[in-house]
Amino acid sequence: MFKKILIANRGEIACRVIKTSRKMGITTVAIYSDADAQALHVQMADEAVHIGPPPANQSYIVIDKVMQAIRDSGAEAVHPGYGFLSENAKFAEALAEAGVAFVGPPKGAIEKMGDKITSKKIAQDAGVSTVPGYMGLIEDADEAVKISNEIGYPVMLKASAGGGGKGMRIAWNDAEAREGYQSSKNEAANSFGDDRIFIEKFVTQPRHIEIQVLCDSHGNGIYLGERECSIQRRNQKVVEEAPSPFLDEETRKAMGEQAVALAQAVGYTSAGTVEFIVDGDRNFYFLEMNTRLQVEHPVTELITGVDLVEQMIRVANGEKLSMTQGDVKLTGWAIENRLYAEDPYRGFLPSIGRLTRYRPPQEVAAGPLLEQGTWQGDAPAGDMAVRNDTGVYEGGEISMYYDPMIAKLCTWAPTRSEAIERMRVALDSFEVEGIGHNLPFLSAVMDHPKFVSGDMTTAFIAEEYPDGFEGVTLEEAELRRIAAATAAMHRVAEIRRARVSGRMDNHERKVGSEWNVTLQGNSFDVTIAADPSGSSVRFADGTELRVSGGWTPGDQLAEMQVEDTPLVMKVGKISGGFRIRTRGADLKVHVRTPRQAELARLMPEKLPPDTSKMLLCPMPGLVVKLEVEVGDEVQEGQALCTIEAMKMENILRAEKKGVVSKVNASAGDSLAVDDVIMEFE
Repeated sequence: MFKKILIANRGEIACRVIKTSRKMGITTVAIYSDADAQALHVQMADEAVHIGPPPANQSYIVIDKVMQAIRDSGAEAVHPGYGFLSENAKFAEALAEAGVAFVGPPKGAIEKMGDKITSKKIAQDAGVSTVPGYMGLIEDADEAVKISNEIGYPVMLKASAGGGGKGMRIAWNDAEAREGYQSSKNEAANSFGDDRIFIEKFVTQPRHIEIQVLCDSHGNGIYLGERECSIQRRNQKVVEEAPSPFLDEETRKAMGEQAVALAQAVGYTSAGTVEFIVDGDRNFYFLEMNTRLQVEHPVTELITGVDLVEQMIRVANGEKLSMTQGDVKLTGWAIENRLYAEDPYRGFLPSIGRLTRYRPPQEVAAGPLLEQGTWQGDAPAGDMAVRNDTGVYEGGEISMYYDPMIAKLCTWAPTRSEAIERMRVALDSFEVEGIGHNLPFLSAVMDHPKFVSGDMTTAFIAEEYPDGFEGVTLEEAELRRIAAATAAMHRVAEIRRARVSGRMDNHERKVGSEWNVTLQGNSFDVTIAADPSGSSVRFADGTELRVSGGWTPGDQLAEMQVEDTPLVMKVGKISGGFRIRTRGADLKVHVRTPRQAELARLMPEKLPPDTSKMLLCPMPGLVVKLEVEVGDEVQEGQALCTIEAMKMENILRAEKKGVVSKVNASAGDSLAVDDVIMEFE
């Protein structure tokens, strides 16, 4: 077995590889840019080598620099993670020439299947049903428009060397095809150093389901079930689960066997993923093959008990697979939620800054991983699992230079409904402060009827949130639970305040039992009867809720029980109450005495400032291009400027007709959130 492995990546996947390598007794080497000098993967590795400035195209994807780090460290093997150089045939070739093992497939398989144009041609030649498209190289935007018309709109423009949603655009007309071609080309060049673009038909109402394959160099290949990846935003997966709630055993078997056959046809070794589009009748079409470890691999590990990173390392060491297809058993259900540094209230635009608070829920070991002894970590055992793969820590920085993923939160349970419920509690328990993040949106998805029923497609976010995510409106039953809990919490805080002031002992002030709770436009009059084990909160209509929990004033997380059902809330202090975040809702909860509530109703409402005549920067980023000048008349929907952040280009458009009166930024400027880019008459 290898004695030393270099991880040619960063963030959570580098940390993930380090954990398995440590379990196997292998020394690990991290590489890092200037921006990652204090990163978690650098702290976790046994050794670390600096490789350059923050931009990935000056550090992590520069083959010569990575090869020098390998020579300097004496590493015998390299695990590439995902992204960066993981599907770069030139990198695999350089390693082979240097006599260093690549923990991945051989160069030939990467060239054939890693390139999406070539892989689709091979699939077609092998008789595999594929999505209609143009597999040749596209020279310019005019040709992209011509091809798009021949295929028929809508079409998908995709980077040949792409992945992770980078370099992908959907076009519904000529203008969008022309614009999307250039944006895809730019993103592809910046992210992968390869700006080739191809076009295929965009299949409406599809489900995105992928098969995990594992092959060795001795001719053995197996599939480890499927993953449902239909909930996507900007063509990037947000929620994944295994198995799929849509497939039956017959379809699963057919897809799995086809995936393995395709992998073996190109001499594939290591872990890989064959992606399919599946229609409503369970017809499936080959989409592409990812010749690397997938971001969402933990859900497969949780239902099979197979450590995919360990298997990759063993295959790279020349070992045979230790299991056959008959040994693969799918047990229970696993769900993964990707926590991103993105603001869901601003169209999921990237957010950067310092993590002033980062407290994931406690990890719990359960299921196949625990039974087979492949759990990574020291988590206590339970009947449902919680796993958090992360590459950040409290006090660390979220950089503008890399992918905005913070963590991958996973749960496992014997059934899908139990896994969803465990995920709801885990999301509510996840504390993140200092940056914008998508925790509220993930919570909303876990409660959405379409997700709960398993009836979703890749258009889920576009269809269910067409105007963007504006938060969650809770039902009255849930509001009553929160009102009861916060009333009891407020009473505890008032008692403490009276005792600290000394007035409680002197009987100068007593904490009353009658309160008014307002939240989300609702007002509840309640009466609290407290005892040593909790409080009984009675509403004006006579209903009563029993509240218990160990919350004390100052705690930022309240883990309460309301009628013996968990209620987990993130708690912040505001004047006269709390800021409560739970189940995707962000609530201002005011708890007042009846007299205070009466006076509060007389207070005028404070209106927000008028910014309707300004274009504000929605995210920290770099001004790539300005499309208009002072004096230009703009129409609704017209492109005004392009902002680049976290390797993604974002085109800002006019919301209404107007005339540009002032431009405050220039190409190349770095802007913060809400900086005024331009103003209108």
